[in-house]
Amino acid sequence: MAELPMTVRADGLPERVTIYEVGPRDGLQNEQAIVPVAVKAEFVRRLVAAGLPIVEATSFVHPTWVPQLADAAELMAELGEAGRHLPVLVPNERGLDRALELGLEHIAIFGSATETFATKNLNRTFDEQFAMFEPTVARAREAGLDVRAYVSMCFGDPWEGAVPIEQVVTAGTRLLDLGASQLSIGDTIGVATAGHVTALVAAFVEAGVGTDRLAMHFHDTYGQALANTFSALQSGITTFDASAGGLGGCPYAKSATGNLATEDLVWMLTGLGIEHGVDLEAAVVTSTWMAAQLGRPSPSAVVRALGGGLAQSAP
Repeated sequence: MAELPMTVRADGLPERVTIYEVGPRDGLQNEQAIVPVAVKAEFVRRLVAAGLPIVEATSFVHPTWVPQLADAAELMAELGEAGRHLPVLVPNERGLDRALELGLEHIAIFGSATETFATKNLNRTFDEQFAMFEPTVARAREAGLDVRAYVSMCFGDPWEGAVPIEQVVTAGTRLLDLGASQLSIGDTIGVATAGHVTALVAAFVEAGVGTDRLAMHFHDTYGQALANTFSALQSGITTFDASAGGLGGCPYAKSATGNLATEDLVWMLTGLGIEHGVDLEAAVVTSTWMAAQLGRPSPSAVVRALGGGLAQSAP
C-alpha cells in the first residue's frame, strides 16, 4: 500500500500543515478505565517517534473533575526531559503552579463560547471565565511559557443549540487578547458543516485574527470532520488538532464523540500532497497497540483499514 493514496494536489491549499496531537490528553480523558502511567508514557513516546511535532501530554485538572488524568505529574516525571517540551492543559493558576514546578514550557487553557458550557465546565459565567484566565496567562507569559487557548462549543451547544458566529469570535478574540499565541476553535459536539467552517474562519479574519493564529479542533460525531478539515484548508488554516486512533470526547458534553483521527487526517493530507511529517504506518501501529490496551477497536477508519496487517509488525 506504499503507493496509496495517490497524490493529487488541489488548488489553493497550504503546502504544509501542523498536526497538534491531543490523543494522550483529550483522547484518554474520556476513557472509563484508568490507563496506567507506563502505558500513557509509552503512548506519548510512540506518537513523538511517529513524527508528530506536537503531542499534548496531559491535563493538570483536579482529579475529581477528570480522574483519568489524576496522574499528570507522575506521567510528566516518567517522560523526563522530553516531557518539558510537551504542552499540558491547565484550568487555572493551581494547574499553572504544577506546570511551573515541573519546568514545563507550553500550557493550554480552555474556554467556552457559550454561557451554559462555561458554567458546567468552568463553574464561571461567560464573562467571568476571562477574568479567571487572565492571571494564569499573565504569569505563564512572564515565566516564558507559550500559551495556547481552546474555545469550545464553537459550532453548536447541546444546551443552547446554535451558537452565533459573532459570539464565537468575541470569545476567541478575548482569549487571544489575554496573551495566547494560538486559538484552537473547537467543534466540541461535532455538528459543524463545511460552509459553517468557512464562515467562521472568515469572521475571525474580518476581526483581525490571522489564520496563522488559528487551529481547528473537529469531532466526527456526524462524520463531517474531514469535510470540515478540507473547508478549513481552503480557508488557509494550517494547524489541525487530531487524536491518534480517533480517541476522545468530552466528559462534560455527553453528545461529543471521538476526535478527528490523526491517521484519517494524515491519509487525506498525503493524498492532497500536503506535507505533515507524520509516518502513517508508525501512527497506525501505535493506535492499534493503544486500542489493544483499551480492549476495543479503534474508531479510526484508516486504522481499521490498515491496522490488521501493520499490527503484526508492532514491537
